[in-house]
This record gives sequence, C-alpha cells and structure tokens, in this order.
Amino acid sequence: MFIERIPNRNSPPAILIRESYREGQKVKKRTLANLSNLPAPLIEAIGALLKCARIEQSIEETFEIQRAWPHGHVAAVLGMLRKTGLDKLIESRAIEGRRSAAIIRAMIVSRVIAPGSKLAFWRALKPETAASSLGSTLGLEDVAEREVYAALDWLLEQQPRIEATLAKNHLHDGSLVLYDVSSSYLEGRCCELAQYGKTRDHRPDRLQIVYGLMCAVDGTPVAVEVFEGNTGDPKTLSAQIDKLKRRFKLKRVVLVGDRGMITSARIEEELKPAGLDWITSLRAPQIKALVAGGPLQLSIFDERDLAEITAPDYPGERLIVCRNAELAEERKRKRAELLEMTERNLRRLAQTVRRAPTKHNAATIGRKIGEVINKHKMAKHFTLDVRDGHFSFARNEAAIAAEAQLDGFYVVRTSVPNSEIGAEATVAAYKGLSVVERAFRTMKGVDLQVRPIHHWLAERVKAHVLLCMLAYYVEFHMRKALAPMLFADHEPEARERASIVAAAEPSAAAVQKRRSRKTSDGLAVMDWSDLISHLATLTLNEVALPLQSTETFKLLARPTPLQEKAFALLGLPLPRVQ
Repeated sequence: MFIERIPNRNSPPAILIRESYREGQKVKKRTLANLSNLPAPLIEAIGALLKCARIEQSIEETFEIQRAWPHGHVAAVLGMLRKTGLDKLIESRAIEGRRSAAIIRAMIVSRVIAPGSKLAFWRALKPETAASSLGSTLGLEDVAEREVYAALDWLLEQQPRIEATLAKNHLHDGSLVLYDVSSSYLEGRCCELAQYGKTRDHRPDRLQIVYGLMCAVDGTPVAVEVFEGNTGDPKTLSAQIDKLKRRFKLKRVVLVGDRGMITSARIEEELKPAGLDWITSLRAPQIKALVAGGPLQLSIFDERDLAEITAPDYPGERLIVCRNAELAEERKRKRAELLEMTERNLRRLAQTVRRAPTKHNAATIGRKIGEVINKHKMAKHFTLDVRDGHFSFARNEAAIAAEAQLDGFYVVRTSVPNSEIGAEATVAAYKGLSVVERAFRTMKGVDLQVRPIHHWLAERVKAHVLLCMLAYYVEFHMRKALAPMLFADHEPEARERASIVAAAEPSAAAVQKRRSRKTSDGLAVMDWSDLISHLATLTLNEVALPLQSTETFKLLARPTPLQEKAFALLGLPLPRVQ
C-alpha cells in the first residue's frame, strides 16, 4: 500500500491510499481510501506508517490539555448537598423557580469551596473565567448577572418553607433548641438594617447587622434571622418563640440561651406565657445575691464541683451551681494582669500630676482616670483620692477578695424538672451552646466569609445570611463525616472527664492523630481548608489530539489515596465523567 497524489486540474489533488496487484501479465492499482479531507500532518503520519517508518513524536504533540478545571471539591460538596436532602429541599415545583433553585445550589457549593462576592461567583461560572467545574457540572455556564440577584430574592421567599422542613427533620416536641446571636459589619451606609450597636467584630466604627442562629442539640443549623444592628440580644427572643410555636408547630421545647439572652424579664414576659421551658445561667450580681442571702453556701464546694439548690427568688426553678477549678485559676491570673496594667498606668498619671499640680484640676484628672480604669473595667478594684493638683490611689483589697471568692463559679438556671433532665445533663445542655459559637466562627471566618457584606437592600442582606447558613449546613455534615481526616476529635464519645463541670480530655485516638499527623491508615491529617484545596486537585481535563484539535474529550485525573479516602468517608462514589 502507498499514498498517491492524483492531480485534479485547478482543484487540490486527490490523495488516495492505493495498492498494486497483478492481473495476469498486467500490474494494476485500486483505491482503498480517500484521504483528501484529512489534515496534512495526519496524511504524512499515515504515509510514514505505510512505509514501516517509526514516528518520533513527543507526548506533548500526542495530546493537548486545552483546559483543566478543579473538580474534586465540587463533586464532594455537591454530593453532600444531595445526600443531606438539601438539594431536594431547595428544588422548586414551579417551572419559573427551577432556574433560581439551580443557581442557589451552585451558590451554596461555591460558598463552601471558594467564598466570595456574588460577582466573583458569576464570573466563576462563565466558561472563559471559570475557576472550577461548577458551571459545567450543573449546566449553568450561561447565567446572567441579574439572575444571581433574582435567585437571592427567590431564596428569601422560600425561607419559611426551608426552615420549617429543617425543623421537622431535626427538632421535635420536648427537644432542646440552642439559640445565640452574633453581629457582622457591612460595607457602605445604604442598608436600612445597618445600625451602630454592640460589635462582636471589634469594629465600633462600622454599621452592622445582628443575626440569631437556631440549632438542634447536636449543632445542626435549623433557622437564622436578621435584625437591625442596634437590636439587643433579648429583643430577638420573641421572634424565635413565635417561629417555634407558629411556624414550626412545636408545642413544647426547651430553649437554651446564654444569660445575656434569656433574662428574667424575657422569662416572665415571653417564655412563661408561651409555655416554653428554658436553660440559661445567672449573672454575676445574681450569684452574689445568692451568696449574701444564704441559699448558696460556698463551703460545700470544698470537696465537690456541682450542687443543685433552690432559692425563693426563683420559684419553680432549679439552680445548678458549678465550680470549675481551672476556670478559677485562669480568672485569678487574668485579674492579676489587668490590675497590674491598670496600676501601672495610674502610677504614671499620679507622677504627671505631682510634676505639674497647677495644670491639673480635679475635672481634668477625673477624665484621665476614667480612660485608664475603664479600659479594663477595673474601677471597682481601686479607691481614688482626687483633688485639684492631687491624685493618689490604692487597691481595694476587700472588693478584690470578694470577687475572687466567686472565681470559677457559674449557676445554670432551668425550669425543666429533675425527672426529665438531671443536673449533669442540664449543665451539658448549657455548655452545648459552644456548638452555636462554633457555627458563628465558621460563618464569619475564612471558611464561609459571611462578611464583608456589600448588599444595599435589606432583603438581599437577609438572603445572603440565609445562604451562608445553608452552606454551613452542608459543611457541618461534611466536617462530621471527614472528622477522621481532620484535626477534630473523631471519637467524642471516648473523651474522658472527671465531671461534667471539668473540661473534657481529648480521646486517645485524637491525641495519637495530632501527635503523628497521620490517620489510622497512614494518610496525612489535614486542616479543613487544606483538605478542600487538595480535593480540588482532582481535575476535570478537556483533552484534544493536536491533529484533530476541534474534537475533544473529557478525562478525570487519577484520584490520590487521600481523595479516595475522603469520598469513602463522605459515602460518595468517586467522580466520573458524565
């Protein structure tokens, strides 16, 4: 066989594969294939093969990867979104809502793998600026920017339905409900929810919003609500009571909140009339009143760290008094440091007044004293002598000793009878508020980045916070499943503690994992963000042959052992090309 070029007048020559054969005394040719439409390099390669020549070609010339999209993290988060049922929950029965539901699913995945602005999300979907396989996997490569904001508006309309279903799945009559409040600052000054208030971000110069998060007892987020930035914590409680009773249709639950949330006023005016029980704690002045009045005898804690008492000021309630020795030592150390810093600054001020007494009247000295002693809230621990041209001070040892007497003490307050929940279980329920605080840290930190908030419209801000909560719902379940690969304690039931008051020691498996930086099967232990980044290296590649660059096929990278382990723990199959 050979290749023969047949001239074709003014047209390109016909390029044929032909072979010779003998018919009698004559040598004839017959055509086996027409190569005229093939690229010239391919024709030359075929010709070389027919001559039994070896084709020297590098691997770069054999295949061409036209595009490589990070894909493993998309597949993992999207798989967990579907596994938890959140995918179906977000789905819309209305035809006009299906597009918005698909975009919201993509926004949830994007918030977990690469949190950013809505504009960054929109760009990450477009083929020319795609940062992952998210757009192509969900068929959302043609999303318009206005559709992203329309999807947010649609999501806010679905919030009552979504939260009611989550509550049905994770709450029931008689269950514990954890509730806490946080705040985040906004960019700009146009949002009507933005107000100055008590800041948790240490940014008193910025307008902020307040939002309350409701969780099941295991920390699963159920509902979130946004308030104006100057709303006090107790003022958010009535909305949650209405939500539990009217929207979630729960007749009886136990609301767990901190002492700044569930106050005596809120108990009398809102919780009792609604028929809800509560678990909270007392403030420091209330504990002092118990000691002064007699119900709380501190001497009983010489040999124990927990005792249940009753007091006339709290009829029908149980008070569980706890003393944490480690907390007592920490408060003692911190108070000593703050006293020393405050005393050092007061000493400098006294020296300044002595050097120039005529320049310092009592009012001037008082203002400067206020700046010093209010910085660390140490005013109650000093006695001051202030006159024109004179300032002296001394520690109030009696006040310091009175405060030190209550170091490490806290009192849990509940209306739930002992027959339903014991003293230790009550303390454990109150300490369970830490899972809500962990949720806030995740939402506000590098994982989900609820801030910075750039939206101007109040409804968009609410939708943004709801979106972050739904993303945390997915991440919460992923972290729980992937705990053996993370630095988290993956055997919490094996943790030991001397009592419910004392801090729990990490399990032996967790100690070994952190010490060796290896899992039980020898794989590397990783931080959450590092694991997400590693999953992203499982790329989806668009591959072409240089000789036929217009036709491509998709090929997944080979998963690493760490990636295989992650998908196994998540209970998901390894990604494959659709």
